Amino acid sequence: MLKGFKDFILRGNIIDLAVAVVIGTAFTAIVTAVVNSIINPLVALFFQADATGQFGPSVTNIYGDKVVFPLGDLISAIISFLSVALVVYFVFVLPMNTFKARVEARKGTPAEEPQEEPAAATEAELLVEIRDLLARNARS
Repeated sequence: MLKGFKDFILRGNIIDLAVAVVIGTAFTAIVTAVVNSIINPLVALFFQADATGQFGPSVTNIYGDKVVFPLGDLISAIISFLSVALVVYFVFVLPMNTFKARVEARKGTPAEEPQEEPAAATEAELLVEIRDLLARNARS
């Protein structure tokens, strides 16, 4: 049981994941600052914020109170996500894939390309294969 855990920890994926989480957490502060200082003011040019700082369409409820649908928060979250995804792709994923391809080219082996899965056998082919296996086992 401990050997399996040791193999799991030393596989390398755990370290990669830990680094990604730490970098992602640190990068969140940068993205939040960009959204709060640049994106939110740009969105506020088109939507007027209410007293709570939320902006978006407002509707009067059945009690006569004003209800604001905070689309600004949604727009900010979408922009934050896209910003993080773009940076992660262009700063981490793309360079790593390029690096791996260069290493594979130096080794003289082609880079891994997705291979097509073989077509699934038909029911008749499977039955013939089972019959042949049973016949072979019966002779042994």
